[in-house]
Amino acid sequence: MNVSQSASQETSKATSMFSGELVLPAIGDAFRKLNPRELVRNPVLFTTAVVAALLSVLVFVGGSGLSLGFQLQLIVWLWLTVLFGTFAEALAEGRGRAQAASLRATKSDLVARLPSGEQVPAATLRRGDTVVVETGDLIPADGEVIEGVASVNEAAITGESAPVIREAGGDRSAVTAGTRVISDRIVVRVTQEPGQGFLDRMIALVEGAQRQKTPNEIALTILLVGLTLIFLIAVGTIPAFANYAGGRIPVAVLAALLITLIPTTIAALLSAIGIAGMDRLVRFNVLAKSGRAVEAAGDVDVLLLDKTGTITIGDRQASAFRPLSGVMPETLAEAALLASLADETPEGRSIVRLAGELHGLVRQGVPDGAEVIPFTAQTRISGLSHNGRLVQKGAVDAILRANPQGERSATAAELRQIAETIARAGQTPLAVASDGVLLGVVALKDVIKAGVRERFAELRRMGIRTVMITGDNPLTAAAIAAEAGVDDFLAEATPEDKLALIRREQQGGKLVAMCGDGTNDAPALAQADVGVAMNTGTQAAREAGNMVDLDSDPTKLIEIVGLGKQLLMTRGALTTFSIANDVAKYFAIIPAMFIVLYPQLGVLNVMRLASPQSAILSAIMFNALIIPVLVPLALKGVRYRPMDAGSLLARNLAVYGLGGLIAPFIGIKAIDLVVAALHLA
Repeated sequence: MNVSQSASQETSKATSMFSGELVLPAIGDAFRKLNPRELVRNPVLFTTAVVAALLSVLVFVGGSGLSLGFQLQLIVWLWLTVLFGTFAEALAEGRGRAQAASLRATKSDLVARLPSGEQVPAATLRRGDTVVVETGDLIPADGEVIEGVASVNEAAITGESAPVIREAGGDRSAVTAGTRVISDRIVVRVTQEPGQGFLDRMIALVEGAQRQKTPNEIALTILLVGLTLIFLIAVGTIPAFANYAGGRIPVAVLAALLITLIPTTIAALLSAIGIAGMDRLVRFNVLAKSGRAVEAAGDVDVLLLDKTGTITIGDRQASAFRPLSGVMPETLAEAALLASLADETPEGRSIVRLAGELHGLVRQGVPDGAEVIPFTAQTRISGLSHNGRLVQKGAVDAILRANPQGERSATAAELRQIAETIARAGQTPLAVASDGVLLGVVALKDVIKAGVRERFAELRRMGIRTVMITGDNPLTAAAIAAEAGVDDFLAEATPEDKLALIRREQQGGKLVAMCGDGTNDAPALAQADVGVAMNTGTQAAREAGNMVDLDSDPTKLIEIVGLGKQLLMTRGALTTFSIANDVAKYFAIIPAMFIVLYPQLGVLNVMRLASPQSAILSAIMFNALIIPVLVPLALKGVRYRPMDAGSLLARNLAVYGLGGLIAPFIGIKAIDLVVAALHLA
């Protein structure tokens, strides 16, 4: 059995939310989480545990005026309230551990082969070490390909069976530990220290071990603590009113009132909602390095996308030879082929291939004695010098500057006209010259990724503006932007231009998301509120982003935004539901507590509960049972549908506000009927 098969089997076991493999360990973890040092991180549940412990002690003191059976039932249900809360968090963490198990399987027994041929354990590798990986080998550590090109099976990480190409140079050089080379040979430079690799961080995050509370979580926790203090003060004043009326309220009843009124439901589910949000992203093959990024994704206003490798497939392909007047197409193709023989980029290889397909021209390797002219960012020209002949290809303006005798001629004007026509069609012109004579232009076509236009239309409906960023000239950029369906574009962009654009949008109060895959995208990915790096990209890009898309699909941001909104909606919906619950519990317990002292309060007993004790016990039982009932919703999340914020708010208030108001009336009454029938109170 190979790594990807075992990983997929482990993942399938965790598919069911309440499978035995998840529930049984979660029950044990729920009890372990009763440790006060861990429980204190959730102030509302900690308060519930303190009250339950207090009543557990007072039951032995006696003198409360309540039956022992009634007090014991209250204590049991108070402890169950705490346990159901810790169980929800443990179950969410358990799902992450199940995924982590499948990921950890990809790291087992990794061995590295050094250039000397010696084999060493992968755990001994350090940043900067060089390893050789051949056909059939597992890549031992995160790194970058510095020599060779190979087909790599990344199914163990991405779940996709189709292999991907990893090669030295460019934006497809990053490799991940645990993936398998299925053809050819590459040399990899290790970029991470042991235990700090991509897979290690992924495992820690899905397990919840490194999950920090997000700003929204912290703010909501403060709100819940504030409500708890308010209700604690309010309940603390009740004995004084009872004494004034000549009566006494037992401590157990006061405790029951406090626990049913404080927001135990959302407090119990809050941590599980955050963990499940990270878990859902992983299931979409997206690794979020922080919960803050997930929440920010739910509020994104502007999406910036790097063109090459993000909107387009990334490899420009030669699509046509456009000769100048008086130049035979075969002559142009032959010169372009010679200039590309030493060019191992996808563009160069595509020119050689197109010359063979259209004109039957075939050359194997660089001729003996030929001088290769390498491409540089300064010259923007490459080519070959052989037997006194010089052939060149490169950017139109660079070729014209390199051959100044024809820069102002009619031939140069025709070349510029052909290049402009190609650029307007969304393609990249590449000029070709032989011995200083201009021959024509090679058209390089950027291939738009399938389905991009439809996905960008969906982003527009969600209120997100899309901006394509490219180093292309404005004509080419405009054509590709129109074909892809983005709202705007930034042409001839430098890394500084990208940063400036992001900062300008942020200064205008916008939340910005950036998708990219190259080293030149790293500064922008780091500056953006949500930086989504493509897994096919460079190590620098993956390190700079706060999310990594394992499928390298830029339109995945639609899912990321949807999951971010779903996380925020789920938290808001369950908070609304939890607070609305208090209204019904108020009508259940308040009349039961004071009806003897103030018979007029009988009018508030709208549920016509069997007895005061039955009302109190039923409210406490409902308060505990509603937590496990809502666990599936907390883990799956509230369904998000693209619509304007006003409609979304109205819908959630109607469903969860009104639902939270009605459900307790029905639930408490049903429990009261059972309690009365079984004479439990």
